[in-house]
Amino acid sequence: MDVGSKKSVKPRVILWVVGILLVLVVGFIIYTWITLSWSFSKGERTGYVQKLSKTGWVCKTWEGEMAMVTMPGAIPDKFLFSVRDDKVAALINKYAGKRVTLVYEHHKGVPTSCFGITEYFIVDVKAIE
Repeated sequence: MDVGSKKSVKPRVILWVVGILLVLVVGFIIYTWITLSWSFSKGERTGYVQKLSKTGWVCKTWEGEMAMVTMPGAIPDKFLFSVRDDKVAALINKYAGKRVTLVYEHHKGVPTSCFGITEYFIVDVKAIE
């Protein structure tokens, strides 16, 4: 009789483990969606884009660096950013060497670097004439 009761316990344990794993995976997906959908802040930064490259081993993302110069001769601040949209990356490349304003959304807590290495995601580019 004990042998039969042990067989009925095994499928129950498997169902619990599968259920817990499913809850964890769905929770991770929902958390990732929330962090990418809602931004902590939005803003603009103006300067000269120094670098823009597509990087990553598995998840390829556009990563860039912009020099923000406050006045001639001053040491520029660097603004590191990520671009998720190929069209926006093409616009940044189009304005290479020109002063541009990058419109960004700041997303805190994104759980993986597959969406971008930095927390600043560029959503639009404006050329300064």
